Formats: sequence, C-alpha cells, structure tokens
Amino acid sequence: MTTTDSAGEPSRGTEGTPDAEDALRQHFDATIARDQRIEPRDWMPDGYRRTLVRQIAQHAHSEIIGMQPEGEWITRAPSLRRKAILFAKVQDEAGHGLYLYSAAETLGADRADLTRRLIEGRQKYSSIFNYPTASFADVGVIGWFVDGAAICNQVPLCRSSYGPYARAMVRICKEESFHQRQGYELLLTMMRGTDAQREMVQDAVNRWWWPSLMMFGPPDDASPNSAQSMAWKIKRHSNDELRQRFVDMTVPQAEKLGVTLPDPELRWNEERGRHDFGTPDWDELKRVISGDGPCNDQRMARRRTAHEEGAWVREAATAHAAKRDERARKGTAA
Repeated sequence: MTTTDSAGEPSRGTEGTPDAEDALRQHFDATIARDQRIEPRDWMPDGYRRTLVRQIAQHAHSEIIGMQPEGEWITRAPSLRRKAILFAKVQDEAGHGLYLYSAAETLGADRADLTRRLIEGRQKYSSIFNYPTASFADVGVIGWFVDGAAICNQVPLCRSSYGPYARAMVRICKEESFHQRQGYELLLTMMRGTDAQREMVQDAVNRWWWPSLMMFGPPDDASPNSAQSMAWKIKRHSNDELRQRFVDMTVPQAEKLGVTLPDPELRWNEERGRHDFGTPDWDELKRVISGDGPCNDQRMARRRTAHEEGAWVREAATAHAAKRDERARKGTAA
C-alpha cells in the first residue's frame, strides 16, 4: 500500500511494489508540472536519469575538448593582454567541465567511466570543436559565435528541472557571457586595424557561421530526443527555436561589426518579425558527429594523451585521499 508522508512525498517504505512505483511516478510528474526541481535524493524514471547523464556528460566533454581550439593560440596571441585573456578563458572552460562532471555524479555516474566512454568514442561532444582555428581572428569568432550560441542554448538550462544541472548552469552562463563579449571586443579591435586584419575577420566569420548554426543540433523533425527532454523540462526550447534566436541576436551584431554573414537567403521577414535564413548542411553535421570532421582525430588523440599522461596525478590524489580518510578514521576512533 502506498502512503504519503507529512511533506506530501510518497513513502519509500514500500518502494518497489507496483502501487509504490505508481505513487512515485505521480509525485515526479506533479513536481515537473509544478515547475519545481528534481533533486538527487528524489525518485526519477530511469529514462529521465539516462537522458540527463547523456546530456550532462556530452556537455562536460564539450567543455573539456573545447579547450583545444583556442588553447593552440595561447602562446601565439599577439600581446601579453591577449595571452592572459585567452589563458583565463581556457581555464574557465576546464572549470565548466568539472562542474558538469560533478552534476553527472549526483545521478550515480562515474567520472572515470564517462571519460572512458568519450575516449572510446561511445559518447559525443559538440561538433563545433572539430573545426580548425586557422588564424587569431578565429579566437574572436569562437567567442562571438560559439560562446554566443552557447548562451542561447544554456541560459534556458538554468531553469532545467534537474536541480544540480540548473544550478551549475548559472555560473557557467555568466562566464560564457564574458567569453562572448571578449570575442566580440577582439574582433572590433581587429576591424579597426589594417585591411589584412579585416580580411582575416571576414574569412573566420565565413568559415564558422554554418558550423555555429549546426551547434544547436539537427532540425526538430530529425531530433529524436528533444520532445521527451522538453516534456521533462530538461530542455525548455527546441533546436530550431534556439537557432532562430541565435540568428536574430547575431545579425545586428554583424552589422555593427562591419562583416557580412555568408548566407544569401538571410533577410528580415517583416511578417514574422524574425530573420529568414538558409539551411545548414545537415549531411556535414552527420559526418562531423560520426567522427569525420576536419579535426576529430586530432582532438581525440590529444584528449587520450592528456588522460594517459595524467594517470600519475589521479593515482597521487587517490592515495592522498585514502591517507586523509585513514587519519580521520583513527582520529574518530581515538
């Protein structure tokens, strides 16, 4: 028999029986319907847990792999100020990855297992990080486009139904906003420079525009997980909605910057009050996601090498933690 405790939550005393499972599911559904948060201690459907682990792990992997394209430019940045800015940004991305792995751990996931799945190609990361950074202007465009797209995508996740994920996103989004602004400021500086610098910026814009639109994922009618994620309020907006929001946000910024976006179909639609734009190459997105992008092999090789060469750090940290726990145990016993 299912009972309800004084806080209005189903009792766990009979968990596992059909009636108890029904009560727990009803409580979960009601919590989602009230727009309240699901916390790690709460019962949740297996599918909800699996979806969150998959999404949070992919997000964490993207932050860690995303350190590579800009990290390549830290030693080649043109001034100490630019080096310091870039170094700080890459460190921020590492921190984002760690927040997110911690959020995944609250769901019972093991961080080492998630890393192993990434290295073995069983989990994905964002397609955008498989493109090369050919010039220093790419650093600015990544900040403007990629971090701008991340803001569109991730700000709604601050209202995600899973508490630890939503709370992690608050700080991440604040830092992504700073990253977007530093990228745009870098490009403004270059556009005030020489003709060669302006050409460099336009070239980077041309190369990164379409991959940035692909960052939001496939179109809604080809996105198998979106509908359920939105029903569970893990996601708040569909891929196409977020893509439209990014285009509408970016077009006036491009005009202010003085660059053109490489889409002949891009124009303001008075009736819709939004911009019309062309269709990304979805076949290219499939190829990049499946491992056939320009830098897929390089990104994974570096991640694998970093993991292997960092084994001694993990072993030392584990040994230190064991000694600390042993001292605490002996202290408690005394």
